[in-house]
Amino acid sequence: MNPAYAQTLRELLRTQQVASLGTLRKGQPYVSMVPFAILPGGSGFVIHVSQLATHTKDMLLSPQVSLLIVAPPTPEIPAQALARVTIQGQAVPYTDATQGHAEAKAAYLSRFPLSAEMFSFSDFSLFAILPNSIRFIGGFAQATTLSPEVLANVLSED
Repeated sequence: MNPAYAQTLRELLRTQQVASLGTLRKGQPYVSMVPFAILPGGSGFVIHVSQLATHTKDMLLSPQVSLLIVAPPTPEIPAQALARVTIQGQAVPYTDATQGHAEAKAAYLSRFPLSAEMFSFSDFSLFAILPNSIRFIGGFAQATTLSPEVLANVLSED
């Protein structure tokens, strides 16, 4: 991957804390907002969601999901040129017994320390979003499709 694209993607994923989560709701697209953290090694993303939330119910019924993360708008950049990344993948519940749960929880709490109390709520749980494909747009004429391995390599670089 082009080093400039890689830097823009890394910065986008490290600075933005909120994603749009696309799920399937009764066969129809449904989009909601979720805070996210990056799994160790850049292998995917982790979200912490309530079992009462529509998107959680959707992920349990149909684990195919999409995350959209967009750079914040600025006056000097047209909206169409904002850096953004769409991740298509599988939502996997991470219970206490799931391998990698402790690391996923630590990654989430490192990014959202004020969420610690929510881990004591019985209706909240972690889900990993494991990418199948990644589409990154760094601006006008700067689009590329990445594999999960390339994304992990980009995120593991300083």
